Amino acid sequence: MKRFKINYLLIGAVTVLLAVALWPSIPWFGQTENRIAAIQSRGVLRVSTIESPLTYTLYQGKKIGLDYELAQQFADYLGVKLEVTVRPNIQELFDDIDNNDADVIAAGLVYNAQRGQRYQAGPAYYSVSQQMVYRIGSPRPKTLAGVKDNQLVLSPGVTSLNALNKLKAEKFPDLSWRVDDQHSSTELMQKVVDGEIAFTIADSVAISTFQRVHPQLAVALDVTDEQPVTWFSTLDNDDSLSAALLDFYNRLNSDGTFARLEEKYLGHVGDFDYVDTRTFLKAVDTVLPTLQPLFEKYATEIDWRLLAAISYQESHWDDQATSPTGVRGLMMLTKNTAQSLGVTDRLDPEQSIEGGSRYLKDMMSKVPVSVPEEERIWFALTAYNMGYAHMLDARQLTAKQKGNPDSWADVKTRLPLLSQKQYYSKTTYGYARGHEAYAYVENIRKYHISLAGYLLEKEKQVAQEEKYAEAYPAVAPVELATPSYGPFPLGPFSPDGGLEKKHLTLPSTLLPVRPQSP
Repeated sequence: MKRFKINYLLIGAVTVLLAVALWPSIPWFGQTENRIAAIQSRGVLRVSTIESPLTYTLYQGKKIGLDYELAQQFADYLGVKLEVTVRPNIQELFDDIDNNDADVIAAGLVYNAQRGQRYQAGPAYYSVSQQMVYRIGSPRPKTLAGVKDNQLVLSPGVTSLNALNKLKAEKFPDLSWRVDDQHSSTELMQKVVDGEIAFTIADSVAISTFQRVHPQLAVALDVTDEQPVTWFSTLDNDDSLSAALLDFYNRLNSDGTFARLEEKYLGHVGDFDYVDTRTFLKAVDTVLPTLQPLFEKYATEIDWRLLAAISYQESHWDDQATSPTGVRGLMMLTKNTAQSLGVTDRLDPEQSIEGGSRYLKDMMSKVPVSVPEEERIWFALTAYNMGYAHMLDARQLTAKQKGNPDSWADVKTRLPLLSQKQYYSKTTYGYARGHEAYAYVENIRKYHISLAGYLLEKEKQVAQEEKYAEAYPAVAPVELATPSYGPFPLGPFSPDGGLEKKHLTLPSTLLPVRPQSP
């Protein structure tokens, strides 16, 4: 996957050229016929999207997502409110544009020639490839020639349809697929994991994010090369919205906002480890429940799930863990650190979690105030792992190399340099295992994403089960013991008895299936 940085120069160059060409013709406030003036007159920017962890979702009552944050900032740029409409599939997103029910589609969609002929594309902000996925343990086709009838299922409107039609015409004449009008690409990936369908196609970033919660999902093959991701709007002679987006993107690129959003939402993409993720999620089910109350109790400055992820990285939630260097316990505290925190028994789970949380809080308070609030935790974790002084060296080295010492995206790439003599010899505090600190923070982020997503799915599963329970009320034990038709149960050959059993037992296919090992 190509990152934002690859697009910086392109965005800037295109912005300057098109803005110069378009800006003189844009009467921002003087007329009502152009699209920007209409949005500002309405006071609302209407954005249609699809729910996913990357684009738009609710987490702990808060709206998050890369496209959501960009849309909110664009609404602020225009001086209007943001109105988000969530659609179940891509086709309905484009229907909103066709029916003038949305000003912009912001849903991580890729640009291709077919879409470019009908809709106005905005600036590209990252790239993805389309990949076919399958469930680990089931047959994996080496090429599309190995896909049999009814095995490949797609969501309507996905860009891979164009690629598949071309591949069918040129290379795989027997290739077939069906379109499921009722489910999104994310839902179809879930069906692959559940074994309900063999294959589907989704973009590489969505797949990588999904795998953090469902490690059973694996990539079978690439269907397309990398394609740019962009927003879409109505294609006509009104260029006001296009010019506004170009200027908006250029500002975000210039002030570092793009880099921060890339790090926040895409920094964890890649380096997926099936065995490690599967082991972690198993520990979430078997070990975490006994420790969760302690993480919730002492995570005063950060999300308790993040504190739990830190502890897992430190000790894999083994309260008796001891390293060769003498650090011990769930939070792997050194003897000196424990003494400074008043921790008398590093192997006591509560003392370890409470002490580790306080130490991390102390590190966060020392991070320079110039560091953005949501990135302070990564600097603090770096200090937690390799020492506060070496974290300052990493910032200093970043500044020397013309990077932004307040940007985690810039600083983290300099951490491995602290173990190379040509760099650490010029720092204040010398050699440090910066490559380990880099891996340490990145692993914690991955565990946090997996944990948050996994627990969220379990919550949704419980809510769905409760919904079904309301629709099918449980029969009280006393009613089962003494049926209204008398004290004797119906015989085994009674058709009524069989019917009653079906009414009381919900079909398992109605319930969302929890992630399982292959």
